[in-house]
Amino acid sequence: MTGDASTLPPIIQGGMGVGVSGWRLARAVSQQGQLGVVSGTALDLLLTRQLQLGDIGGHLRRALAAFPYPDIAERILKKYFISGGKAPDAPFKTSPMISHEPSLWTRELAVASSFAAIHLAKEGHSGVVGLNLLEKIQTPTLLALYGAMLAGVNVVLMGAGIPRQIPKILDDFAAGNAAAMKLDITGGTEPVFIHVNPADFGASPILHRPIFLAIVSSPVLAENLRRKASGRVDGFVVEASTAGGHNAPPRGPMQLTPEGEPIYGERDRIEPSKFVDVGLPFWLAGGYGRFGKLHEAQAQGAMGIQVGTAFAFSEESGFDPSIKEKIIASLKTGSLKIHTDALASPTGFPFKVAQISGSVAQKEVYEDRCRVCDLGVLRETYQKEDGKVGYRCASEPKDIYISKGGDPAAAENRKCLCNALCASAGIGQVRHGYHEPQIITIGDDADCVMELLDGRESYSAAEVIKRLLA
Repeated sequence: MTGDASTLPPIIQGGMGVGVSGWRLARAVSQQGQLGVVSGTALDLLLTRQLQLGDIGGHLRRALAAFPYPDIAERILKKYFISGGKAPDAPFKTSPMISHEPSLWTRELAVASSFAAIHLAKEGHSGVVGLNLLEKIQTPTLLALYGAMLAGVNVVLMGAGIPRQIPKILDDFAAGNAAAMKLDITGGTEPVFIHVNPADFGASPILHRPIFLAIVSSPVLAENLRRKASGRVDGFVVEASTAGGHNAPPRGPMQLTPEGEPIYGERDRIEPSKFVDVGLPFWLAGGYGRFGKLHEAQAQGAMGIQVGTAFAFSEESGFDPSIKEKIIASLKTGSLKIHTDALASPTGFPFKVAQISGSVAQKEVYEDRCRVCDLGVLRETYQKEDGKVGYRCASEPKDIYISKGGDPAAAENRKCLCNALCASAGIGQVRHGYHEPQIITIGDDADCVMELLDGRESYSAAEVIKRLLA
C-alpha cells in the first residue's frame, strides 16, 4: 500500500461507537476487498473488560502473544484476564483514565489495546484496515496511533474536530522518532503537550506511514487542512448531518427545533463539486447505505462512500445482540424514531440517538442513574486557577463540574456517553446491582437496514457490500 489515497477501495465502513466497529466487523469488510475500520474509542476499556469476561475464543490473548513487547502483554494478562469470566453482577476492574501525563502502565495498556484490535482486524487476509479516532479525544491519540502502526494499520481516519497535527505524528512514528501533540486546553495560557517516544517501550520495528483521511463537513475546512496541516493529508471523508454518532454543529449560531434538535440550513448542505475543486480524493458519508448510492456518489466526483448504519446492524458488528433485535423490531413496525440530540454529548457536538425502550433515550431510565464520571474518555481539559491542567465533564455530578468552573447550564440534560456506549457493546459497568443503560446511535437513513433484511432476521457485512456494489 502506497501513500496514495486513490488506491483505496470505494467503500469505507464507518468507525462507530465503542466496539461497534470492532475488529470482527473491520476484518469482515476488509476480507471483501473494501476498507474495514476499527473504532479507536476506548480500546483500552474493550481489551480489559473483554479479558475480564474470559476472552471467549482466545482472540485477545492470541493478539497479545503477537505484541512486540511480550513483557507488557504478560502484565496486562496478569492484571485483567479472568479464566471463565467474571460473575455477571461483579463490577469490572476499570483501567486508569488517560491524562496529559499518562503513567507508564497507562501508556503500555493504550498501545497494546490498539495493537490488538488492528492485529485481529488484519488477520487472515491481505486487505486494508483503518483506525478511526476523534479529535475531541486527544490524550490517548498518540498511544493509539503508535499501537495501530505497530500492527500495520493502513489508514487513519479522524473527525470531530480539526486534526491538523496528525500527519506529522504519523511521519514521526514512521521515522522511528518521538512525537508530540498539543492539547486543546480551555482557558489555557501556555501550550501543553503530550509526548510519546517509541524508545520508551523498547526497540521499535520499522513502521509504515498510513494514509490519512480527515473527516470534514465543509470544503473550507478541507482546503484549510490540505494547505495548513502539519504534513500530508491524503484525502477526506465528507460527512453530512444525516450521519450517525457525533455530527458537526450547524454553521452559525446554534438554533434548535421545539424538540431540541439542531437546525441545519443551506450553509450546511454538502456540495460534492466543491470538494472536487480541493483536488484530493474524497468519500461521501451520511445516507449512502442504500442500493445505487455508491454510483450516485461516484457520478458526483467522489471516490466512493462511507457507510455506517448498514454495517452497524450486520451480524459482525459489536452492538449487543439485544440492541440489534430492538432496532430491527422497531424498523419492521415503523416505530423507530431517531433524534439528533444537541445536549446528549459532553463534547458539545450534536449526537444522533435512536429512541429505544430501556436506553438512555428514555428520560425516566436516565433519571434513575446516579451521575458518575469514572471513565473520562470525553473529558474536557481546562486550566485551573493555579495554572495546572484539570479535567471536567459536563456529564459528571453537577456540583463537582461547577466547582471546576463549568457552566451550570452546560450540565443540564447531559448523558454519560462513555458508560452508555460501553453498555451498548456488552461491556457496561455494574454498580451494586445497577447495570449502566445503553445508548444507540444510528444514522437518519435507517431504511437501508430494512432493504438489506428483505424479510429476514439478519444479514452479513458481505451482503452489505454486495448490495452497495450492485
